[in-house]
Amino acid sequence: MTIMIGIDPHKATHTAVAIDGDEEVLDEFTLRSSSVQVRWLRAWAGQFDDTAWAVESARGLGYLLSQQLVAAGETVFDVPPVLASRVRVLGSGRSQKNDPNDARSVAIAALRSDRLTRVVPDDHAQVLRLLVKRHRDNAKLRARQMVRLSALLCELQPGGTRTKTTPTKANELLDTVTVCNEVSRTRVMIARELLDDVTQLDTMLRASKARLGAAVAVSGTSVCDIVGIGPICAATIIGYTGDIQRFPSKAHFAMYNATAPLEASSGARSVTGSTSEGTVNSTSRSISQRLSRSELVVRAACSTTAKSARARATRKRSAR
Repeated sequence: MTIMIGIDPHKATHTAVAIDGDEEVLDEFTLRSSSVQVRWLRAWAGQFDDTAWAVESARGLGYLLSQQLVAAGETVFDVPPVLASRVRVLGSGRSQKNDPNDARSVAIAALRSDRLTRVVPDDHAQVLRLLVKRHRDNAKLRARQMVRLSALLCELQPGGTRTKTTPTKANELLDTVTVCNEVSRTRVMIARELLDDVTQLDTMLRASKARLGAAVAVSGTSVCDIVGIGPICAATIIGYTGDIQRFPSKAHFAMYNATAPLEASSGARSVTGSTSEGTVNSTSRSISQRLSRSELVVRAACSTTAKSARARATRKRSAR
């Protein structure tokens, strides 16, 4: 009989609970996060003959621990936090959290579910995910710097650049500013510094995009053959989705990234739409509330791809 060990991971400590096939707790163990955490866990689990491990959020907070267990030759399953939460509520009628109860809920969820993802060693998809995250972080930082720059330009000249602010337009405006006091001199100085930051980020983004293109080419994916998908979208979809074979069908993948058609009925009128196109009903709202960060990223990539394909088709029809 396989003993299921559920782990509730935290930044400073981890709590493990072992249960048998009847969901009875056999033992509990709490340890501090350290370089020897896996050694301690495996030594504690040595009292059981046949074990499997279930880690809550193995692609999130429990990532390092789950990868270390897999590297040590253990069988590890990824338990989504929402599934463990449902087990807690159904088992006790309460959703209050504490570490031993959380770990037991994780173990029960893994014991009773046959659709959990088995954790595997990192592959090239993780490389794409890391590169995409770096690219997106730099793009967000550039957007913030441009917003700050636009605000400063509006303080130097009414309306700022009046149109969309670009580094070139900002430079041209700053060249025309008359510095008449220390306040305006400081504003111009800070604006120049922000421009330097944007220029540096632009250089980094160009290098990041080239690096992403090379990484996607190495992966050998055919996703880029789809109209509207470039290297960044392809890397996002592959990096955050992982092994596509973990989805039983294309419908399951559509539900994962929230692009599955949903039927919204009102009286005699029935409308079928897609959550990626903004169908507003209780079902789509509940799906959006349950999406994890990685699912939201994949959803955004799929939505962007769909919009790009529609816009390209519209331009072709107009050209005819």
